Amino acid sequence: MKKRIGLGTWSWGNKLFWNYQTSDDDDLRETFKEALKRGFNLIDSADSYGTGKINGRSEELLGKFLLDTSSFQKKRIQIATKLAPYPWRVGNKGFNKPFLNSLERLNNKLDIVQMHWSTAKYNPWQELQLLNNLCDLIDQGFNFQIGLSNIGPQRLKKIIQHLSKRDKKVKSVQTQFSLLSPDFMKQTKVKRICEDNNIDFLAYSPLSFGILCIDPEEDENKKNSFLRSLIFKNYKKSTIELRRCIKRIAISRSVSQAQVAVNWCCYQGAIPLVGMRKRSQVIDIANVYKWNLNAQEFQMLQQASKNCLKKLPSNPFSSF
Repeated sequence: MKKRIGLGTWSWGNKLFWNYQTSDDDDLRETFKEALKRGFNLIDSADSYGTGKINGRSEELLGKFLLDTSSFQKKRIQIATKLAPYPWRVGNKGFNKPFLNSLERLNNKLDIVQMHWSTAKYNPWQELQLLNNLCDLIDQGFNFQIGLSNIGPQRLKKIIQHLSKRDKKVKSVQTQFSLLSPDFMKQTKVKRICEDNNIDFLAYSPLSFGILCIDPEEDENKKNSFLRSLIFKNYKKSTIELRRCIKRIAISRSVSQAQVAVNWCCYQGAIPLVGMRKRSQVIDIANVYKWNLNAQEFQMLQQASKNCLKKLPSNPFSSF
């Protein structure tokens, strides 16, 4: 199986969690260019990425960077975005305006449109109507494929059946998937359904907000946001043995802890969406293409993950 890694852009415009400043844009441009150069062929965004007044900032930046991208490179990559099913986006036209806004921000390069989260727990009909809306847009001549995010196995099966009635397929499903993610059995069921239906299984937060990259023998003293520092502090003790296991493999392979965590996803056939803001991060993660975990290393990580009793919280909007 050919290994694939996607570039995640949640941090591009997020001030609260990632301390984004407009002065970061030159670094982000270099990150984008290096990602294309290194063979990252999937870039994931969302119309809600960006804090406050700069909502949609991630898409805007991608759109700007695409203007300087050759047509050959554009054909090689897939741009995916997620549309948020906010309560006021209802009915079979609820996504019309958000879709056109995203398309404009992305300068008409939009290959996969994903439902950002499931509304099954509180308004199941909204989700189905908005999916019908996406089907209608495709029938009207817009060229994109349909993806899902934060979906459970039961709901995924229903949506596959629902879309088949419209002669449409699910292209991709993304879910929280890492050595620290919760509900591992649920995610495994989703992954199996994806495999059975030829759906790309995308793993978001493969580095668990960067927790898995922290050296277990050193203090994390970078200038992180208040929220991110709080998370690191909250998980520092409970994850130390897991991080020690990751570091042992990293040292034996002469690679970074980030590479080990990402390769754990790839080992299982997932396509990790790795959030990157620096060219150096792209260069590091691109080295994942050069090596694979062996079965023994994978089992070591599995056991260390199992022994780590404090996992990240579940996404409250993920369906059953």
